[in-house]
Amino acid sequence: MKILFVCSGNAYRSPVAEALLKKTRPDIQADSAGTNPVLPRISESARKFLKMENALHYLKAEPEGIDEKRLDMYDLIVVMEPEHKEIVLSKCQGCESKIVVWNIEDPYFLSGHRTRIFQQIKNKVRNLANTI
Repeated sequence: MKILFVCSGNAYRSPVAEALLKKTRPDIQADSAGTNPVLPRISESARKFLKMENALHYLKAEPEGIDEKRLDMYDLIVVMEPEHKEIVLSKCQGCESKIVVWNIEDPYFLSGHRTRIFQQIKNKVRNLANTI
């Protein structure tokens, strides 16, 4: 099974979800991308969280964009917000049945709430790993 996690910049949410799923379910191919990757590297807060979770070595080297991915090749596409779903659909109209929306806020704009956001992602990944 191939799963793609999508957020805005591929610097916080989606690479954290990817790394956690790789740690939890190494039998699943996990990947991540951003609709508009703008940062030169994954955020330091994401790195710190993954280090605490003993999952830092699963973190990708740098952000990637969804234009670099073959969206039709994934079995499941998890997007963090409804706007990401629309962007994925604009690039892959046949992907609608594969998309799940998690409704997780962007921690980039919530500096004091990053731990809560990362915990939400951890819980969602755990649930996903147990149901697939």
